[in-house]
Amino acid sequence: MSQEQAGVLDGAIAPAEQTCLFGHDAAQAFLAQTYRSGKGHHAILIEGPEGIGKATLAFRFAHHVLTYPDPTTAPDTLIAPAPDSGLGRQIASGASHNLLHLSRPVDEKTGKIRTAITVDEVRRAGKFFAQTSGTGNWRIVIIDPADDLNRNAANAILKILEEPPRNALFLVLTHAPGKLLPTIRSRCLPLGLAPLSDRDIALSLDNLGVALPAAQSERLLAAAGGSVATALKLINYGGFDILEAFHAIVAAAGAAPRKDVHKLAEVLSAKDSDTLYDFFCGQAIDHVMEKARAAALHGDIDKAEHVARLSSSLTEKFGVAAAYNLDRKQTIIEVLDDIAARAS
Repeated sequence: MSQEQAGVLDGAIAPAEQTCLFGHDAAQAFLAQTYRSGKGHHAILIEGPEGIGKATLAFRFAHHVLTYPDPTTAPDTLIAPAPDSGLGRQIASGASHNLLHLSRPVDEKTGKIRTAITVDEVRRAGKFFAQTSGTGNWRIVIIDPADDLNRNAANAILKILEEPPRNALFLVLTHAPGKLLPTIRSRCLPLGLAPLSDRDIALSLDNLGVALPAAQSERLLAAAGGSVATALKLINYGGFDILEAFHAIVAAAGAAPRKDVHKLAEVLSAKDSDTLYDFFCGQAIDHVMEKARAAALHGDIDKAEHVARLSSSLTEKFGVAAAYNLDRKQTIIEVLDDIAARAS
């Protein structure tokens, strides 16, 4: 299953189809026990870095709620999804009348995934709630992730959150809660998830049938940062090569050979390189933020603020490039030049 077709990395299992979840035991217990108490919140903001299992947890909880629509009959631990059951098959195929998964849609003209969740997608939630529930009970919307809502879509979601329909449950995922509208955050119960341990990363990869390279296992786990998605990009997409090239360029600062800068930019802007390009964008911003943190820890507040502003500038640059479909090669060259000049 390709990323372009379903938003799923090569080697991964779509969260709606995943029956295993590693880590997050406390979060699972909290969701199960709060639901059973009958005092659960109508909107839960599941926070944490990308690729640590937020969507898998959301689908697992949705499966649990739809299996036990009466909270008083639900067990105090989340049940594992049953893929062979009627409900399990409906959820996995996206055919459940009681569960709506909102994510970035595919552009019918290009076949590519759009850069944002649009207001048209959110209108699907309005129609979803207007329909009669197949069970007469819960209706669940998973927003995956809310970070991708454009402004109009975010405002449309906010209106629904302000006056939620009866027996509606929103599972709102976010990699960066600080970027969400404060009014959306204020109407949700936050549930933070931590990056996975090295053990849980290894178990997750084993469950996917992906082997940790023996000679690079320590380096890979360190570079993965507790994210299965990052680990898959490092293993299956050549992420290690991109990291090495990037760090060599920024370490050389202004002395980096232009041919190396252009070579990296060409690789990242090649056809069907969306995953690697997104990986680079995240790594570039993380690198700058780490430089800012290091400067702050050393007491150089002026430099920390200067470098932190660069992080905001890069985030904006990547956003504008995506919104206006600007040339990726030129964007990457400009980003590398900015980092070399201002974060060295």
